Amino acid sequence: MLDALTLDQLRMFVAVAEAGSFRLAAARLGRAQSAVSHSVANLEMELGTPLFDRNSHRPVLTVEGRALLEDSRSLLLRADLLRAKARGMGSGLEIELTVMADTLFPVSIIGEALGRLHAAFPSVSVELCSGTLGQPAHALLGGTADIAITVGEDLRDSRLEFEALTPVSLTSVVGATHPLASRAKEARVSAVDLADFVQVVLVDPSGRTQGMDFGVLSQRRWRVGSQAEKLELIRAGVGWGRLPEWLIADDFKEGRLVPLPAAALGKDGRTVNWSYIAHRLDKPLLPAAAFLRSALQEIAASEKTPSRVGKD
Repeated sequence: MLDALTLDQLRMFVAVAEAGSFRLAAARLGRAQSAVSHSVANLEMELGTPLFDRNSHRPVLTVEGRALLEDSRSLLLRADLLRAKARGMGSGLEIELTVMADTLFPVSIIGEALGRLHAAFPSVSVELCSGTLGQPAHALLGGTADIAITVGEDLRDSRLEFEALTPVSLTSVVGATHPLASRAKEARVSAVDLADFVQVVLVDPSGRTQGMDFGVLSQRRWRVGSQAEKLELIRAGVGWGRLPEWLIADDFKEGRLVPLPAAALGKDGRTVNWSYIAHRLDKPLLPAAAFLRSALQEIAASEKTPSRVGKD
């Protein structure tokens, strides 16, 4: 009978499958190894099928065990969601709210939204952090952020909920004194041209984008940790790179930067990526976080899609 099946049994089954041994699973769960072994054995009895082959040095998932592993994970996630929803119904206002925003996202929108939050919930403290590439999602999954703003489609995770905010336009640029600037003014710039010069790129401390290529065309790279650092190096003529248009509008007007019409980096060197507000599915938004989400969505909806820089 499956009526005696428990979430604790499923949790131990998943832990053993992920750890590769009963001893390591017990250590991770803070339980005695005998208790873990006994619980998994009872689960196998309830299901009427062996989940592990115990004839080798380490337990190996059987065909049935592999088939039931994802179902077990899904049931545990649903149970966690149920608990989280129940906690959210009876919870009060947050004491502190931690927000992690992608450095590509317009700071002006964040500032206006946080201003509204402070007016509505003056007792709530806010920690605003910025991160590159995979850092916002990593902070959510690691529990160090309550809400995150991400940019792009490449870093989705099934444990997070994403809601679209506003498009963010990026343009390939170079400093006005850089050798590529004169070429850019005369004609299109090829990928071969770009590969001859230093490309200024962002680093991802989270490691979530390891092995992924975000428009990197040159083997000569300088790596930085923020858009501000990237902008300063490009202004100084060190190399070329892509920057958000909201950040460089004044640089174009004052002639410090020149757009690179490189087809290899989007039409005329320009790309548009959507930004998203994200939070963990197993942690429902409390009042302040929910208010901030709504404020960001409202402000983003009122923003006009940025016009192409250098062409107005």
